[in-house]
Formats: sequence, structure tokens, C-alpha cells
Amino acid sequence: MDEIGRAAAVAVAAAICAVVVKKSAGEVAVVLSLAAGAAILILTLGAVEGVRTLMDDLADAAGLAPAVLAPLIKTVGIAILTRVCAQVCRDAGEGGIAAFLETAGAAMALFVALPLLRAVLDTVIALL
Repeated sequence: MDEIGRAAAVAVAAAICAVVVKKSAGEVAVVLSLAAGAAILILTLGAVEGVRTLMDDLADAAGLAPAVLAPLIKTVGIAILTRVCAQVCRDAGEGGIAAFLETAGAAMALFVALPLLRAVLDTVIALL
């Protein structure tokens, strides 16, 4: 719970600084936003590791193979990374790059999820 407080404090402080700096040096504001984002992500790594451990435990209890769970985790990671990076591009005034990045993220998420889709298809075929 302390991590979210720290992350929120970093976010608010960086946002205020970015607003002040953006008027005179917009490119510095983008770098400040990236640094704040990196700091926030570092603060949340402990929580993400806890979620990963819980998901692994639940998968073991349910008898799911790691090959089923891994694509799900990778797809979520791709979605989060794509969203954050696209928003940074938009903040930098590059909406076109953000749109291309979102398209690439969707394609990569589908690619990473193919083994999971294959496993579901194999299961359905086996049931028929």
C-alpha cells in the first residue's frame, strides 16, 4: 500500500514540474515524464511480482501448463507497455506514431497469444 502512495506522489510532483517546464522547454517535459514513469514502474515491481506468484500458484493448483499462462502474461505486458508508450508519444505531439504503435501492439499481442489460441483449438478438437 505504501508503494501506491509513493507512486502517486512521484506522479503528482512530476506532473506539476512538467507543466511548469513545458512552457519553456517542451522536450525537457517529455524526458521528465519518461523518468517519472520509469520511477513509478520501479515502485510497482513488487506488486507485479506478487501477482505473478499468485497466478503461478493458481495455475499449479488448476493443473494448467506454463505454456497456457505465459501468453496471457505476455499479452497483458504488451498491452500495458503499448498504452504507456502511445500516451507518451501523444504527449510529445506525435499522435501518428502513437497510432502506429497501438497497431503494432495489437499485432504483437495477437502473435504472442497464438499458442494459447492453438491450445484452445486443440482442446475443442479433442472434445469433438
